[in-house]
Amino acid sequence: MTLANPAAVTRLDGYAPIARAIDYLVKNAEALPSLEEAADIVGLSPTHFQRVFKEGAGVSPKRFLQFMAAGEARRTMDAGGSVMDAAFAAGLSGPSRLHDLFLVAEAMTPGAYRRKGEGETIRYAEVAGPFGEALIGATDKGVCWLSFTEPDGVARSLAELKGDWPAARFVEDARFIEPIAERAFAFAKGGALDRPLGLYVQGTNFQLKVWEALLRIPPGQCVTYGDLASAVGSPKASRAVGAAVGANMISLLIPCHRVILSSGVVHNYRWGAPRKKALLAMEAAMTSAA
Repeated sequence: MTLANPAAVTRLDGYAPIARAIDYLVKNAEALPSLEEAADIVGLSPTHFQRVFKEGAGVSPKRFLQFMAAGEARRTMDAGGSVMDAAFAAGLSGPSRLHDLFLVAEAMTPGAYRRKGEGETIRYAEVAGPFGEALIGATDKGVCWLSFTEPDGVARSLAELKGDWPAARFVEDARFIEPIAERAFAFAKGGALDRPLGLYVQGTNFQLKVWEALLRIPPGQCVTYGDLASAVGSPKASRAVGAAVGANMISLLIPCHRVILSSGVVHNYRWGAPRKKALLAMEAAMTSAA
């Protein structure tokens, strides 16, 4: 199960150097690398690097690094369950009206879920994004898959996609996926969308309930597994909630990275704790600047 041309990755302008720079800043956050050092890693002048990073990531390299070093996960929990309480009190009308009203999710019917994608055509491509290369899959109904392909490679991500939708028809189609990726990454970094971005999800009723709750967590905030369990009406089911969070197949857009341990420790992310820390730091930096 490999891409027809594994070397061909759809390149979205500006993202490749940003992904390398973020990786470097995450690994060296405690050393507080300078703008010049980070720019040198991606082969750009400091001035050009500053502009490219801010355009692609939504925040300056300095601000991103400040939030990486500050351990923002604990601060953004905002007194634990109050984040979830506030999100649910905001009056969103249900699973089809989600945060910022710019993500519209459609869940499979139970019958379609049992058929595991039969009759569906999933178009996919590997794309470059601000947090590294990712595999995106989408049907005509919306995005059904977004996973980071590093460090295990695109073949593993594609095998997981096909494993989740075993009866679907798969077509590698970079032209179809590229505009979706542009909008997905723009939304993930707080950019405006011209129209809602559709998601198409399949899961058990419990998983769907957990993913809906994830979509209510505001950018720049974190909750604990216990908070999330209480929010879905199962306060003693933290472990089951954790399993549902881990089963999320649409990273970034269904923000499972916003769930952390009650101690404030960031771990247990399907695509690595460093990437989770980077996502949280960027969101915290953007919302604090807003």
